[in-house]
Amino acid sequence: MHISLDFQPGQIVSLEHSDKNLYAEVIQFVVSRDLCWVRPLLLATSTPELPLVTDLRDAPDLLWPVKLFRPALDTEVITILSQVLAKEPKTEFDLAAKRQLNQFIHQLWQAYQEGLETGD
Repeated sequence: MHISLDFQPGQIVSLEHSDKNLYAEVIQFVVSRDLCWVRPLLLATSTPELPLVTDLRDAPDLLWPVKLFRPALDTEVITILSQVLAKEPKTEFDLAAKRQLNQFIHQLWQAYQEGLETGD
């Protein structure tokens, strides 16, 4: 079953994998290719206490299959976003943040590919 999602520019969406959530702002919904062009905002890793948050505002944009995104709920991102957005963006993209984003994207892509092979 394919659910058609029509995200709007400026909307916050989430990509989930394992204990991590990538929150990103929609730049454009590419209907013809079922892709979503997004600008990463933060990567939240669940912990027993508060989530560990990595600021990704300086990360490169992503073009990703729209069916992997879900709309982010205001209640889940408002506190996290306010903490991150209150900070000044770094002048350059942090290497540790870059590594975390690359690892997350790689793991998510592998899981997505395996899901395609098994027909999920």
